[in-house]
Amino acid sequence: MTRPERHRVVRAAEIELVTTYVGHSSGFSRCSLVDADSGSVHMGLGLSVLGKGSVDLHVHSYEESFYVLDGTPTLYLDRHAVRLSPGACGVVPVGVPHAWLNEKDDHARWIDLAAPPPRGESQPADTFFLGGVPELEAVELDVRDPRNHNLFLLTDGEMELDELKLGSEASAPRVSASMATAVLAYSGIAVKMLVDKRLDAQLSTMFMVDYQPGAVAHPHDHPFEEAYYLLEGQVDAIADGVRYTLRRGDAFWTGAGCVHAFYETQGGRVRWLETSAPQPPDRHSYRFERDWAYLAERLADERTTP
Repeated sequence: MTRPERHRVVRAAEIELVTTYVGHSSGFSRCSLVDADSGSVHMGLGLSVLGKGSVDLHVHSYEESFYVLDGTPTLYLDRHAVRLSPGACGVVPVGVPHAWLNEKDDHARWIDLAAPPPRGESQPADTFFLGGVPELEAVELDVRDPRNHNLFLLTDGEMELDELKLGSEASAPRVSASMATAVLAYSGIAVKMLVDKRLDAQLSTMFMVDYQPGAVAHPHDHPFEEAYYLLEGQVDAIADGVRYTLRRGDAFWTGAGCVHAFYETQGGRVRWLETSAPQPPDRHSYRFERDWAYLAERLADERTTP
């Protein structure tokens, strides 16, 4: 029996946009980076591009998260219209009406994550259109406004550990200091959660990862799928024994059980957007090969010790 592929690499040069939601959108196209055809059973990752145009009001039977790369698209979400900018991210919960609008001549681009993956044409529908774009006045995204509880904005400096060591004023122009502003740092790696249960995501997570020069994540696997979209720098990735060099604009996917690792070898910084589905469990979300190899060595020593 042939084992299905448990990882995939999509090079930036291979990305081809396809007009999407024909009859319900204008200027909108998307490239599927990870989907059921890739071997995924828990997620669909894509690059969405909206020129001057819109996507009509609709709902999904899956959860959808996003991270804005370029442009200033307007998101109509649950009777509110919010103008986004690069670094804006959030989740559209299952069944919540939403629409997109770009009134400028430049293109807005964002990474989208669906959990579970969108269905194929031969399967029952999972997207339902409700009408045109709502006529609502858009406002700039204000992450301190509790009404924007499904949205977040990653700004410059929010992953700089030296800045986070300092106390912040109550009037600081971001959310109050808490896990929402925390950064996890280890082995030269900084991780900041963007979309999780804090924003009411239930089926997936989205977070930003920074690698310092020489940073490493040793071989490990997970009981969930992960996908990565390279934003800056270059990193070597290993998946099930195959080594790849990932650069800006490349996408990478590892399925559950795929042993993978990352190594920064060029002496530079690396940043990527990472997603996971389903959400990691509270315990045992990582299985590091080195830990179990250590156990095997101990057991072997115990057997040979008189």
